[in-house]
Amino acid sequence: MSNLFSIRKEISPRARIALAFLSWSVIILLWIGLTHWEILPPFSLPKPMGVLRAFGKLWTEYDLLGNVMESWWRIAQAFFWCAVVAIPLGILMASFRWLFELINPIAAPMRAMPLTAFLPAFIALFGMDETMKVAFLWFGMFFYLLAVVVEEANRVDNALLETAYTLGAKQRHALWLIFRASFPAIFSSFRILYDIGWTYVILAEMVNARKGVGYMVEAARKVLDFERVYAGIIAIGIAAFLFRFLLTFLESKLFPWRKAASAFSGGAAAVPSASVHLKAAKHGA
Repeated sequence: MSNLFSIRKEISPRARIALAFLSWSVIILLWIGLTHWEILPPFSLPKPMGVLRAFGKLWTEYDLLGNVMESWWRIAQAFFWCAVVAIPLGILMASFRWLFELINPIAAPMRAMPLTAFLPAFIALFGMDETMKVAFLWFGMFFYLLAVVVEEANRVDNALLETAYTLGAKQRHALWLIFRASFPAIFSSFRILYDIGWTYVILAEMVNARKGVGYMVEAARKVLDFERVYAGIIAIGIAAFLFRFLLTFLESKLFPWRKAASAFSGGAAAVPSASVHLKAAKHGA
């Protein structure tokens, strides 16, 4: 018990599962209590059993899986183009200060702007079809990823670059070295980026959509079927969690040394040796 109140003390996997079960149990019991004693009107908070039945209807009658996959495909397209642009641009911004000072005055304020304010502009520019939805999601994720890439590229130790130049690396090799050294940490940020995508896809799909989880929830709201609305919200949470779990699994397989280094050094990510990166850069790996 004393370990629970020790600062930065790890807990056992069994305790972690028990605490997660406890937190969700409290929320569910609170939900049951609020609806059983009608502390809140049923219109605003339906009963859990009604939501559970509505969840079954979403699966059997409203093509839940198809709607989830449609939303995922929109996020995936926006995510792909976001990575294609933001990763090389971020590496260059971290490498050349003049480029950073040119682009950052635009990029930094964009991260503080509410994305919802841009939705009418995207409708005016791209119409209300798929192009608008993907572009809107791309815009919502791009500036966050760009900031992460710049930050992680700046964290690459100059000793790596100095060693690479000593061994005869060219400028293109140095850029590739920065990319190789920073990419594992950048990949870790993809989970948060996907969370952002799931947040914004709901808003995008409320505009002239015929499929997707946002459309599914909005269609239920229009007919005041709030049991289905809450079931849709839960379905979105489950879908987002599963895709986040998939990215976590891929990270553990692609970069297994990061977990080992974190356990060994108390959370600091490992930086591969300069010779490994230089060999990879020279051979185009």
